[in-house]
Amino acid sequence: SDAKSGRTDLIFLIRFRHCCLLRNQRCVLAYLYDRLLRIRALRWECGSVLPNTVQFHMSAEEVEWFNRYKKSLATYMRSVGGEEGLDLTQDIKPPKSLYIEVRCLRDYGEFEIDDGTTILLKKNSQHFLPRWKCEQLIRQGVLEHILS
Repeated sequence: SDAKSGRTDLIFLIRFRHCCLLRNQRCVLAYLYDRLLRIRALRWECGSVLPNTVQFHMSAEEVEWFNRYKKSLATYMRSVGGEEGLDLTQDIKPPKSLYIEVRCLRDYGEFEIDDGTTILLKKNSQHFLPRWKCEQLIRQGVLEHILS
């Protein structure tokens, strides 16, 4: 009200304050956008279930956004690959071979392969499995790829 009444020295302070507020707003939006990009990357790295340690540090809105992104990605993957869909999260890096040797890091239980074979994944057991079937378990920390 003082600036409107004729005090021109306050106009510069008001403009400066307004520019500071706009800058702070841009910084907050950039920070939030970066967090969303990281949450989106977690879906591709960790799978559809976030570890509790990660989820603990997320706000309720971020968890909701993750769940909506997860559902949207699942809907898209089902629509692309015909009847059974196409899992785009499997081969993030191009495979060098179709089968890999893995070591089980913890007890997991029974694991079924496409040909109907059931394998018991016990701690410290080693198996020769199809890469695409065990890549998700490697990311979850159940299996470890043994490099020769």
